[in-house]
Amino acid sequence: MELKSRKVTVNKSQESLFHFLKDVKNFETLMPENTSKFEVLRDDAFVFALKGMPEIALEIKEANPSHTLVLGAISDKIPFTLTGHMQALSEATSEIELLFTGDFNPMMAMMIKGPISKFLETLSANLEQL
Repeated sequence: MELKSRKVTVNKSQESLFHFLKDVKNFETLMPENTSKFEVLRDDAFVFALKGMPEIALEIKEANPSHTLVLGAISDKIPFTLTGHMQALSEATSEIELLFTGDFNPMMAMMIKGPISKFLETLSANLEQL
């Protein structure tokens, strides 16, 4: 299953945006209002929970400086990645698109498509406000 966010413009250079996202504690500012838990586990990992949903632990799986940052689930129970593709628009602005990729059975995919789409939209909207 693949879901993409809309591309949003961020008032940060491509390099600044990459470094902002690589510091996992900054994800707390991007989380939806209904976040019931956010905790940094280590320099490259954090756990969060949205009200009514199970906790999700993510870690940086790949970092291609200034272009791509891939977060992946620490647990194998729900295998997925969240990738941020960044592109410079000018020296002071950049564009980012988020891509959620997961390997789910059809029933699970149907159940999580709506909440994940809303989550991606919230992350994008909050990135746009930086």
